[in-house]
Amino acid sequence: MRLFTWFSFFAAQILGFPISQPKSRIRFSLASNEMFSKNTMLDEADDVLRKAVSVFCLSAAISVSPVVAADYGSMSQEQQMVAEAWRLVDSSFIDRTFNNQDWFKLRQDNVKRKFKSMEEARGSVTDMIGSLGDKYTRYLSPSKYQSLVDSATGNLCGVGVEISTNKEGKVVASDVEPNSPAEKAGIQAKDIFIEADGNMYDITSTPDDVALNLRGAEGSKVGIVMEREGKKIDFIVTREPIKITSVRSYVASVNGAGKVGVVRIKSFSGTTAETVKGEIESLKKRGVKSIALDLRGNPGGLLPGGVDTASLFLDSNKPVVFVVNKNGVVDAQSTYQTGFDLATPLVIYVDSNTASAAEVFTAAVQENGRATVVGEQTFGKGIVQTIKPLSNNNGGIAVTVARYETPQHHSINKVGIAVDMKAPIDCPKSDVSSCLPVSAFKIPNA
Repeated sequence: MRLFTWFSFFAAQILGFPISQPKSRIRFSLASNEMFSKNTMLDEADDVLRKAVSVFCLSAAISVSPVVAADYGSMSQEQQMVAEAWRLVDSSFIDRTFNNQDWFKLRQDNVKRKFKSMEEARGSVTDMIGSLGDKYTRYLSPSKYQSLVDSATGNLCGVGVEISTNKEGKVVASDVEPNSPAEKAGIQAKDIFIEADGNMYDITSTPDDVALNLRGAEGSKVGIVMEREGKKIDFIVTREPIKITSVRSYVASVNGAGKVGVVRIKSFSGTTAETVKGEIESLKKRGVKSIALDLRGNPGGLLPGGVDTASLFLDSNKPVVFVVNKNGVVDAQSTYQTGFDLATPLVIYVDSNTASAAEVFTAAVQENGRATVVGEQTFGKGIVQTIKPLSNNNGGIAVTVARYETPQHHSINKVGIAVDMKAPIDCPKSDVSSCLPVSAFKIPNA
């Protein structure tokens, strides 16, 4: 059940501008939240979890048109690259104060520089964009940009792990896909990444850094060093295409609440709503009286997937999310029909890695009085990015182009969503029964 035809914005890594484009313009969905087509909206949890990038080999239709630099006259190639990068950011960056600085003067200062190499110019672009104070707006090196394109076109495969950072800031395997090469090799959830494909990691490393090293051609091997309980373990893993099971369900017994149907959603896609609906219908046939949705570690995915899934539990004409672009134009999204389940007690289980589209979903059911949210404060990713390619194979630029607001017009960016009830978040993903407070299971609006 699709809520409405979503996509608004224009560009290429996670979204696109004008407003309300028809569904036929949607090119593909990518659970790692990086995209490269026009007129499509996704969302990104870039530093929280680089999930599908390392998990599977994508099969997707992608069209990346060649980019030709504008006529920059007598500028050197390095200066042209800097000017082009500035222009791409200038055309769509959501903060029109550009972090309260003279953005045009910054362009002039950088373009006048005499660069000794393209590498030096790329460093200048990195610094220039870094001055905006938005970690999601950033320069992508040619290798990083190409790896994202490759992941979207299905040229690369992975080992079958989800990646996040733990409380100490170390990159870990937050989950291992069943029957994946990683599971077969013996990698376990909570193992810490020490090294992959010859690259060492520390607390400055990101999930994305690790994911880039885990990806590769189907059938190729990658050496991985993990730390488990203070001991280093070496693995040799063969990369394969892997089908992600993004929605799973089971029946749990919660003291005082009886049989609870638990649905774990690892990320949102265009099919999540229908899948969740099917899982809940199946659980009800098994006698469950309450539902818990486990969104721990969910980095987001397709924004429409989160919106459509929220619509399953809401009455018609309920606000779901507001998307505000650089011009302050608000795209208001509301349900247009009654959801299939408005009465079953519903609990949303979240943690600090629940982000973006998962936060949109959580806020929609929470602020409309439909569900109780338990766990810990969510990540706070309430903005949307696009990726725009630079000419002459100089990589690309990721630019923040819009922000979300909840049904009650709260901004979640850098704040997150406060839970209704705090609860432990370290329960196994296969059994959350001991972490869910019985008082959270209550009749909606009761």
